[in-house]
Amino acid sequence: MSTIRSMTGFGEADGRIASATLRVQLKSVNHRFLNVSVRTPAGFDRVEAELQSWLRERVTRGHVTVAVTLEADAESEAQRLPVADLARARHYHEQIARLKGELGLSGEVELSSLLRFSDVFRPADGPAFDADEAVAALRSVFDAAVDSLVSMREAEGRRLADDLEGRLAAIERELVRIGARAPQRLATERERLHAQIAELVGDEQVDEDRLAREVAWLAEKWDVNEEIVRFGSHVELFREALAAEPGTAVGKKLSFIVQEMNREANTIGSKANDAEIAHASVALKEEIERLREQVENVE
Repeated sequence: MSTIRSMTGFGEADGRIASATLRVQLKSVNHRFLNVSVRTPAGFDRVEAELQSWLRERVTRGHVTVAVTLEADAESEAQRLPVADLARARHYHEQIARLKGELGLSGEVELSSLLRFSDVFRPADGPAFDADEAVAALRSVFDAAVDSLVSMREAEGRRLADDLEGRLAAIERELVRIGARAPQRLATERERLHAQIAELVGDEQVDEDRLAREVAWLAEKWDVNEEIVRFGSHVELFREALAAEPGTAVGKKLSFIVQEMNREANTIGSKANDAEIAHASVALKEEIERLREQVENVE
């Protein structure tokens, strides 16, 4: 059973702190490395670095957006409506009256004059909570959200693994096809050369030793056995990576193996000189490209 993870996922969890709901949402998409973006409510700015550190304990690759929100209860929210700062309003009234007297100005100090000062009304105090308790509550909720994210990435990883295994099976079928055709190709080429030479020399005897040397040269030039063996080794390494220990990031390793597979496929194609082998090498490259596209999603 494969243990790879996708880099795409979503996780969410919430908990209680004072008279509010603390919620953490995590969204992740593909990225070459681990790139973390964090948004927190007022009062939680100082823990942004800790959030990234906690995430790195569980996730190694992907662009992850962390959103922390604090939603006050309806009753608590009503209690936190803006309130008039009477002391500040009284101070403004006294100062305006003083300016009026000192400068000999006319007119009354009206409410509209005081409302021009934006700080006459102030927000009510937010829910009170101990800083250490807040961090502990955040860690608990955050861990639950990460559990949800990782669970989704693992589920997607299982689907990826099934598709990747299907691609590997298709690649192996093409390698068997190429391996079976390679010796037949030489026999066909020997017969073709023999017929051409016989046509050229007419009644003279064909130099079988010279023909054998030509066929041997072609056999060495067209030999794809080494490429097939190396390709099989790459397939085996790919499967070993798919079965790595849970939580192991293998995406970069798989990408490297795919590059090596592509190298062998190109070499086989360049040595083909045979329609069936050429078709098989094209099919190999198509499956390798599909592997590459899927591997880009693996953590």
